[in-house]
Amino acid sequence: MEHIVIIGNGISGVTAARHIRKLSDKKITIVSAETDYFFSRTALMYVYMGHLTFQHTQPYENWFWEKNKIDLKKGYVKNIETKSKTLQFADGDSLPYDKLIIATGSKPNKFGWPGQDLDGVMGMYHKQDLDNLETYAPNNKVCKRAVIVGGGLIGIELAEMLNSRNIPVTFLVREDSFWNGVLPEGESTMINRHIKNHHIDLRLGNNLKEIISDENGKVKSIIIQETGEEIACDVVGLTAGVSPNIDFIKESDIETGRGVKVNRFLETNIQDIYAIGDCAEQHEGINGRRPIEAVWYTGRMMGETVAQTICGNRMQYNPGHWFNSAKFLDIEYQTYGWVFANPREHEAHFHWKHADDTKCITVCYNTNTNAFLGINTFGIRMRHDIFDRWLTEKRDVHYIIEHLSEANFDPEFYKTYESDIYSAFKNELQTV
Repeated sequence: MEHIVIIGNGISGVTAARHIRKLSDKKITIVSAETDYFFSRTALMYVYMGHLTFQHTQPYENWFWEKNKIDLKKGYVKNIETKSKTLQFADGDSLPYDKLIIATGSKPNKFGWPGQDLDGVMGMYHKQDLDNLETYAPNNKVCKRAVIVGGGLIGIELAEMLNSRNIPVTFLVREDSFWNGVLPEGESTMINRHIKNHHIDLRLGNNLKEIISDENGKVKSIIIQETGEEIACDVVGLTAGVSPNIDFIKESDIETGRGVKVNRFLETNIQDIYAIGDCAEQHEGINGRRPIEAVWYTGRMMGETVAQTICGNRMQYNPGHWFNSAKFLDIEYQTYGWVFANPREHEAHFHWKHADDTKCITVCYNTNTNAFLGINTFGIRMRHDIFDRWLTEKRDVHYIIEHLSEANFDPEFYKTYESDIYSAFKNELQTV
């Protein structure tokens, strides 16, 4: 019986296993060193905030795996011997495979800061990070202040988590406005104000120089590079992005760049080895999308796709139009299509912001053809299926603005803003 081994029990690896099982009776083994069972990584913050228990983050009961004949093995893979098709583990154990799927996800970036491995320094990505947070920041008596380094989505989540336990937070963001490499200026500056309104000490244009230890090897303070200021703290959250978790592959003959290089079929350069999820790097462009996308839904789609190929229906990965969603404290964010921080050639942004400074949209369109290219929404929930269809139909920006109410997710229960947005759009066109 063909043996499929999957390294990684995140959304990508588990989706691949589930779909291979639906399509075949192949032997399946999932290898993980993080937890015994799959859990929803995006739900970790809600465990700390008291909305869920960790058990609630596990979509499947513990009996699910045995019932579906999916073997689980806990252990660190030390290296992959591709010629003998064998995994070697750190504890000396080994495991043969016929086909291998690498789905090892991401790890937090570290940039060689002095003190980055002290007790009390953590990312916010793994179950172990949650455990560390409970140890070092259970309340504001044990943790008098936390410092977060890096202004991305994980950073703002960690700030919200600590804020929920009334732990003072200093937030170091190297850019001069929050996430302004991704968000247009009007959105980024609105989020700056929103963070400060939650009594978070936002330090823009500030970099970490070093983390200072106490006599027991635990965080005592940090030094800011630009000013030399020392800030006393008990916890440091390193949230300056993530990188593919592939260090154990570097010594093998599997081709890597930033991630494990794959083609459109998610195949590596070695026959019978595939890579999916955050650790996979597309070396063939897909509709302008980034080579590595550390996003939950693309990981799930890759898992579904590679299962088809492994079960005899060779299938290309096709993620469709870009979309994503997140939360900035209590402001929901959605993006559909492409809205870059700065409009590219022949592009323009229409930006509308509500007077309460917690709701806005930015629509990107082609100035030559008026083609709708993408939309960001903050504080107004929109329907994914509608924008996905409009992007496929190549609707123009006028159509989008006139029909915006059709995409509103909550028109019956919440105040709507489409008429205000339409009026602002008309006024902007008249003044251009």
